[in-house]
Amino acid sequence: MPELHTTTLGTDGPLVAFCHGLFGQGRNWTQVAKALAGENRVLMVDLPNHGRSAWTDRVDHLDMADRVATLFSADDPVTLVGHSMGGKVAMALALRHPELVERLAVVDVAPVTYPRMSTFAGYVAAMRSVDLASTGSRAEAEEGLRAGVPDPVVRGFLLQNLRRSEDPSGGAGWRWQMNLQALGDQLEAIGAWPEQELAGVEPYAGPTVWIGGQDSDYITAEHEAAMRRWFPRTRRVSVKGAGHWVHSEQPEAFLSVLWVFLRG
Repeated sequence: MPELHTTTLGTDGPLVAFCHGLFGQGRNWTQVAKALAGENRVLMVDLPNHGRSAWTDRVDHLDMADRVATLFSADDPVTLVGHSMGGKVAMALALRHPELVERLAVVDVAPVTYPRMSTFAGYVAAMRSVDLASTGSRAEAEEGLRAGVPDPVVRGFLLQNLRRSEDPSGGAGWRWQMNLQALGDQLEAIGAWPEQELAGVEPYAGPTVWIGGQDSDYITAEHEAAMRRWFPRTRRVSVKGAGHWVHSEQPEAFLSVLWVFLRG
């Protein structure tokens, strides 16, 4: 299993890289990436403990940021786009390795500690409750998630992580592709912002767009000061008709904002 699994689209133009949110995969950005690939080299990253990337003992934004930073070079700086957990990874990377980041797009998250991760804890509990050894089909797994994850869209998102697992005895079962144990145990760290660890780090001086869903509560007026403290060249954009999953709920509006930022 590679340290970091990546997928590349496009062969010419500036480098644009995407970091997904918790329980996601790089391929969650495929629709957006395909739209950009005509004018850009687009890199979709599976973050550590997700998708086809390696599992690690440590699960926090600074560790993920430092690992993702190894994909880039100061000779070819990247426009870095991150959603939710991936947005925090992108922010941490820009702060710790500013020479690697040409510009930054942060999607529906702020550089703050979110006090409650109960929604994600519920998803973890639901996934852990599915008896993968006795599950015969993906449909059965979805049924097992139904009580804890009533939203069919969210169930479908989580089930992207379900993979066939070959049993050494000759049978076949299922497994969660992500490191569910580690991610579930470290939800508090994932919801946090590493304020103390970043003490003394200079604000990121590059252009930053802060894209939020108008119907989301992940970005509020109270978060503005923290965002501008770390990223003083921030321009905030609120997308109508979108909640937390801005790029999937309003893809055309999201792309429009991103294109303006990339060409600006």
